[in-house]
Amino acid sequence: MTGLVEAVCVVHADVPVGRRGVELSGIDKRPVQGPIDVHELGLAGDHSRDTKFHGGIDQAVYVYDAAEARRWATELGREIPPGWFGENLRTSGVAVTDSVVGSRWRAGNVLLEVTISRKPCGTFARWAAEPRWVRRFTERADVGAYFRVVEPGTLQSGDLVSIEYVPTHGVTVRDLFLGANPRGIELLLEQKNLPPKVERDARAVLRSPPRRDC
Repeated sequence: MTGLVEAVCVVHADVPVGRRGVELSGIDKRPVQGPIDVHELGLAGDHSRDTKFHGGIDQAVYVYDAAEARRWATELGREIPPGWFGENLRTSGVAVTDSVVGSRWRAGNVLLEVTISRKPCGTFARWAAEPRWVRRFTERADVGAYFRVVEPGTLQSGDLVSIEYVPTHGVTVRDLFLGANPRGIELLLEQKNLPPKVERDARAVLRSPPRRDC
């Protein structure tokens, strides 16, 4: 299975998104021309202001599916350009939210590994400026996926995406987000050397009932 990198996005400018308009966020990401260097903490020219909840090795690259973005554009009646979700890569042709945790993607000459889901927050809601945004985004559960960088390199828009490896436990990013597939998550936790945030989120699923509505 192959896909396409439609856009590579990094921070355009830090924007005020706090309740008093003071707190800054790097959510305003926009497409850039490549090739762009990618290292273990993400893309050159990108950064996270809130490093407690964003960024780091397990959340180095955030990817959103072009098909899911088009569905939102239709529902909201507005253009949803690459980077609007705060994503680094807008891709097409391969499942993102429904990718299996631990799958490895080759994009350009970079090797990426699927880790955890995006969790919508107040910053995202204020950026989107849509009614009940966190609830709606959560209910749809098209949340995109974070990746860690296994092999650094460069990538750019137009690069092909190929899936080089898919684990057998079957747990998807959507499963982690919704708290589904507990048996698969037990198998996931049997894997050696899990990224810390994957283990954290998987154990949280087993401690909590499945999420129905939020």
